[in-house]
Amino acid sequence: MRILFCNFEYPPLGGGGGVINALLAEELANRHQVTVLTSQGLGLPPEREENGVRVIRTPVFFRSRHAAANLASMLAYLPMGIRTGHRLLEERTFDIINTHFVLPTGPVGDNLSRHADVPNVLSVHGGDLFDPSKWLSPHRHWVLRKWVTRLLRRADRVVGQSRNTLQNVARFYAPEIPTDLIPLGIKRPTTDRASRSDYGLGADDVVLVTVGRLVARKAVDQLISLLGRLKKDNTHLLLIGSGPQEAALREIAQNLDLNKQVHFLGQVEESEKFRVLAMSDVYVSTSQHEGFGLVFLEAMACGLPVVCYDHGGQSDFLEDQRTGALLPLNDVESFVARCAELISDSALRSRIGEENRRRMESLYIDACAARYEALFEETIARGKRR
Repeated sequence: MRILFCNFEYPPLGGGGGVINALLAEELANRHQVTVLTSQGLGLPPEREENGVRVIRTPVFFRSRHAAANLASMLAYLPMGIRTGHRLLEERTFDIINTHFVLPTGPVGDNLSRHADVPNVLSVHGGDLFDPSKWLSPHRHWVLRKWVTRLLRRADRVVGQSRNTLQNVARFYAPEIPTDLIPLGIKRPTTDRASRSDYGLGADDVVLVTVGRLVARKAVDQLISLLGRLKKDNTHLLLIGSGPQEAALREIAQNLDLNKQVHFLGQVEESEKFRVLAMSDVYVSTSQHEGFGLVFLEAMACGLPVVCYDHGGQSDFLEDQRTGALLPLNDVESFVARCAELISDSALRSRIGEENRRRMESLYIDACAARYEALFEETIARGKRR
């Protein structure tokens, strides 16, 4: 197949949605011709082959951070992506388009699909439909809801990565359209453990770790506060990622006299991220919502218990007591108690870690890619729905 992915973010830009797109594209590139149309900025080349995938980046001009897009850069991707996409379609033909994120990428994929008369599979990731931390979340605004609903109805297939995401499609937008559920996947980790001494940690320290952009939705301030409530000097919190809230979070840590226990690692290479996860003891997340939560899979693959809230797609594959703790949203008292239990019981951490490694065998990228591959072939054979 000749596959065109459209996604406004693609590594090194963006978060989990871009990462899964890259993993999926690279896995499918082993058997198919794969092209990705994404955004440029921050000195990235306009075109390059990456692990068998042709990556074309269209200028957006306004992006200032790798980790998070701003509204101006997302809006710029619409006309620039369509313009670059039309030139690409004059150069070669495609059998299928897979558009990731209904907003802001959806209008680009929809336009190219109609322009070239090629089926469009629209993959929604959760935050593009429902983000309780953002005033501009589409579910809050009539105009955005109508726009999203129109794009969902015009797609030939709609794919969500979790039951929660597909429930939000039906709840806020288009309950009448058929949808497909394809869980995401990650690469099997092959790296070793990082050295604790390199991060100023001792062999007897208990290490909590979280990965993600430092934005309001992640509620990282809760993690820093709970570290203070644990009152354990040998417990440390590692924050992997960067974002607009970093300065405020550093101030919170300083005010709570936790500077020596809260470690801001910033953006790290993928291999180093897994090395840090492998040397840690417990994965913690106070995110207010995740469409799926790739980081939970990464933690499970490294044998970590996972402590998080039950609001989002992670409830498809996490189970309270069995994979760690899956708690009601913002039940901070229970969060602190369950973390304290895991911190004090290394045998419990080990048992849960082994269970998580076992569960991961069905959640690697090859399984995700095989299901997308079958859906693409079926959609092509059926032809355009419209």
